[in-house]
Amino acid sequence: MKAVFDKISAQCSKNVTREYSTSFSLGIYFLNKKFHEPIYGIYGFVRLADEIVDSFHDYDKPLLMERLRCDTIQAIEDKISLNPIINQFQQAVHSYNIEWELIDTFLKSMEMDLMQKEHDDQSYKNYILGSAEVVGLMCLRVFAEGDDVIYYKLKPYAMSLGSAFQKVNFLRDIQADYTILGRTYFPGVNFEQFSHIEKIRIEEEIEAEFQHALLGIKILPSGSRGGVYLAYYYYKKLFLKIKQTPAEKVMTARIRIPNLNKVSLMFNSLIRNQINLL
Repeated sequence: MKAVFDKISAQCSKNVTREYSTSFSLGIYFLNKKFHEPIYGIYGFVRLADEIVDSFHDYDKPLLMERLRCDTIQAIEDKISLNPIINQFQQAVHSYNIEWELIDTFLKSMEMDLMQKEHDDQSYKNYILGSAEVVGLMCLRVFAEGDDVIYYKLKPYAMSLGSAFQKVNFLRDIQADYTILGRTYFPGVNFEQFSHIEKIRIEEEIEAEFQHALLGIKILPSGSRGGVYLAYYYYKKLFLKIKQTPAEKVMTARIRIPNLNKVSLMFNSLIRNQINLL
């Protein structure tokens, strides 16, 4: 029965999310249950592409990305894939009318990672759009449940949140991106001599996006607000920790929040959401 395979597909995407991201797993848990499987499906698909470009160094990455693109197109057309991660993703695509434009833009950003090691202002904006902002929009399609009025009202805030998350990741992962993968995402920044002034400029950009995103979180439907706010709250705390870290240390150590502290942040965010202190 296909229902059994679909159940296995959903579980695979859930396992991928839990294995790779404690923070997003917690955020998803506090969404309305009806959103769990489609959001796991989106995250699983995104992670699959991300792993190809970031981790599979002993394999033909361009070939694997091309296969992922072709398999995704075929799965969306056929409404099934033998790859359980892609199968779960295509179900979310069809159930919530996620546009191919969003998926294509995401895949193009992942493909950029295969050949582009530095960015100018325009390519940086394009990369953020594809790697982060459209992922936020895929999730928003799920949360809006087909209501285009809600979707377009919240669209700019979802894009800001995705962008802020990605830029925090860039700061957190500077050491690995620069020294291991040879990538620099922030345009015009000399990472051989990463300065306090450059770090502040990047942080001001991120702070403005967090402030804008919070306006949208406050007006999200109740079924999605708690989970999204939890992810926001966690990333904001991680961002504040990075802000307190000297530029030279950011270049040599990955800043993180211990799992035990994440549990405390979870309860704090839930209380703030419940008493409307967002």
